[in-house]
Amino acid sequence: MCAVCGCGAEEVRIEGALAPVPAHPAAGHHHHHHLSHDAPPQPTRPIHFPGTDGGDRLVRIEQDILSKNQAFAEENRARLAGHGILALNLMSSPGAGKTTLLVKTIEALKGEAPIMVVEGDQESSNDAERIRATGAPAVQINTGRGCHLDAHMVGQAMTSLPLADRALLFIENIGNLVCPSGFDLGEGRKVVILSVTEGDDKPVKYPDMFAAADLLLVSKLDLLPHVDFDVAACVERARSVNPGLEVLTLSARSGEGMLAWLDWIRDAR
Repeated sequence: MCAVCGCGAEEVRIEGALAPVPAHPAAGHHHHHHLSHDAPPQPTRPIHFPGTDGGDRLVRIEQDILSKNQAFAEENRARLAGHGILALNLMSSPGAGKTTLLVKTIEALKGEAPIMVVEGDQESSNDAERIRATGAPAVQINTGRGCHLDAHMVGQAMTSLPLADRALLFIENIGNLVCPSGFDLGEGRKVVILSVTEGDDKPVKYPDMFAAADLLLVSKLDLLPHVDFDVAACVERARSVNPGLEVLTLSARSGEGMLAWLDWIRDAR
């Protein structure tokens, strides 16, 4: 059981991996990664359990998991930097439109740069198959009961991808507005996608996700006339937890706002 979020620690399945990979790096299988014991620990939430001995132990377990994850993340980051690859970590609730947006993005950027994708889902390879239909290579990670990707999983998935110089790597995280925000994957930018069907109060209900993100994409603008969603209020709430957050609005279906998103990716590269 994961001390950070409570998700199951059963074995993870990664396409092309030589052996199953544990759901958290603290579980002990390091495979091709070499853990740097000098890596600084990832900051952890202040959790206190007055009057119990177990509280301090839980905090130590959380710090251990996050610090080991951080070491793997730094290895991923160094490997990507060696190829000049920009990695984008796409995070959202289930159904916010990550995969549809990713398919449209890949199609629009064809010929500008090599594109690769790491797909995260609890089960099935449906999204990876949609990505491969565009011609981009994709590796599926299935986490079972696990509710987020971690840096070790992503590092293992990267061994099955053709890491070309100056490429783009998209990491489609598990649909979840909580746990993915706490795990650095070695990415260059974190992008949170919030659809207009979800409610404009999500940034204050799930502040850690929006505080961690570099960019907020408000998606499914084509549905705005049919839902009760205040874009301005959503942006104000998001910036109340992250004043420096960049915000773009778009619809992958209609194409509205897609040029600004593509330009943002080009600028980030």
